[in-house]
Amino acid sequence: DDILSYTDRRRETAVNRIIRKGTVIDLKNQIRSRRKELGLSQEELAKKCGVSRQTVNAIENNKYDPTLSLAFRLARELGMAVDGLFTPIE
Repeated sequence: DDILSYTDRRRETAVNRIIRKGTVIDLKNQIRSRRKELGLSQEELAKKCGVSRQTVNAIENNKYDPTLSLAFRLARELGMAVDGLFTPIE
């Protein structure tokens, strides 16, 4: 596998960027579309993940990089694998 590590933003690991063979790759997420498929509001998803609605909104709009632990909680609540929820921007 050519994924070397997740980049660190402040103290915790973020998932919106990965380093692949020494190059930073930006990621997009499928959170909004999957949340809507499941009929969940931002507020409902936020409560299930233990964060605010504003945090979910910021992640959906790529204004905030979730920590790795939050990315896993989002993936679990949305019934997806993390690598399916966050994909490289081509």
